[in-house]
Amino acid sequence: MNGSSGIFRIRVVLDSVSSIGPGKVALLEAIDCTGSISAAARSMNMSYRRAWNLVSTMNSYFHQPVVRSHSGGRGGGGATVTAMGQTILDHYRTIEHKAQTSARDDIHALEKLITAKSKLD
Repeated sequence: MNGSSGIFRIRVVLDSVSSIGPGKVALLEAIDCTGSISAAARSMNMSYRRAWNLVSTMNSYFHQPVVRSHSGGRGGGGATVTAMGQTILDHYRTIEHKAQTSARDDIHALEKLITAKSKLD
C-alpha cells in the first residue's frame, strides 16, 4: 500500500464457484509478462500443473477465455492473456485500488495497534 507497510489483499467472489484474487491475478500478470504458462509458474514457484489448472478454471468462469495457449513448434509454444483477461485484470486492480484508498486510515490505525514484539517477528 502506498505510504504504508500494511498489505491489503482482496478476493472477489463472483458466485458460488467463481472468484478472482491475488494469486490468480499474479498468475495472469506473470503469463502476460513471460508469454508462457510454464515460465509464469516457475517465476511464482508454482508447479506447471497448478498453473494450468488455475488457467483452465479461469477460462471456464468467463464468457471468453482469459488465456490462450499456443502449441509448440519451431518457435515453441506460449500463452497470451486475452483482451478478456486484460479486462478482468483492469477491473480487479481498480477494485483493489478503490478498496485500499477507502481502507487506508483503518489499516493505518490497525498498524498502530501492533506491539513492538510482533514487529520484530
